[in-house]
Amino acid sequence: MNKNAKIYIAGHRGLVGSAIVRNLTSAGFTNLLVRTHAELDLTSQAATATFFEAEKPDYVFLAAAKVGGILANNIYPAEFIRDNLVIQANIIHAAFLNQVKRLMFLGSSCIYPKLAPQPMKEEYLLTGPLEPTNRPYALAKIAGIEMCWSYNRQYGTQYLAAMPTNLYGPGDNYHPENSHVIPALIRKFHEAKVANAPTVAVWGTGTPKREFMYSEDMADACVYLMNLADDQYTSLLGSDESKTGRFEPPLINIGVGHDVTIKTLAETVQQVVGYAGSIVFDPTKPDGTPRKLMDVALLSRTGWTARTGFVDGLGVAYAEFLASAEKVQ
Repeated sequence: MNKNAKIYIAGHRGLVGSAIVRNLTSAGFTNLLVRTHAELDLTSQAATATFFEAEKPDYVFLAAAKVGGILANNIYPAEFIRDNLVIQANIIHAAFLNQVKRLMFLGSSCIYPKLAPQPMKEEYLLTGPLEPTNRPYALAKIAGIEMCWSYNRQYGTQYLAAMPTNLYGPGDNYHPENSHVIPALIRKFHEAKVANAPTVAVWGTGTPKREFMYSEDMADACVYLMNLADDQYTSLLGSDESKTGRFEPPLINIGVGHDVTIKTLAETVQQVVGYAGSIVFDPTKPDGTPRKLMDVALLSRTGWTARTGFVDGLGVAYAEFLASAEKVQ
């Protein structure tokens, strides 16, 4: 990508989008397009089309999505599938109509089957049932992958679907009901520390394993991939299965390649926050998928690996949480 290229980051206020904006800015890209929801409603096909026709971006990072943890997915399943399907369909089609050079569609590791072999390879997509608690969101993201693949096959576009593992870091959502596990635990342990509470309750048994990636590392991987030379980038864009007989979607995992139990995660967050009480696990609450470890061999072959240590990343996340009064209200 040329440093003057017009780059649209959809969802620039979220954890993923804001990290991509910071990475691009620090790398010297000077022509970034961003719009708030108030300025551009991406669920509106007409508004999205008008924006693309007026701005004509060269590159697009599609990080706009309705996201949340287990609780939010259980409470709002209709919104999770409806809003995400509409947003991604509007953007991908508008990108095609306006000749966007490359588009990166950001998804989630929940696209893989609940009981997929570990670590999860890109080829495991659509090989088994999904985790029920986030199936609506996962199906929307799978539809986005298929849409990128279909446009690549039919129109020769260069749309790549990148599936990050569980993320945390600056710009995270610390809402008590709609947050993911790390921001939820940071808030819980901080509030317990302030209140001098004797215990902190953590959902589930503590036995499931999860892979966690610092959001700034994820953004660096995304920008790195979008900057690949043509031959290396196009090799990631999948194939036409009707011609090759191979299931090769334009899909790449973004992760660190190792995981921890939820128990270890909780104890690590407790240590970083400095909470002196006890952790109590609540087995009446859902565990979710037993394990979700990404196979990052394809990413590694491109020449990129994560750099931020887990404790270091959590320390930065907690410091950012403390510095933002809005997030602790």
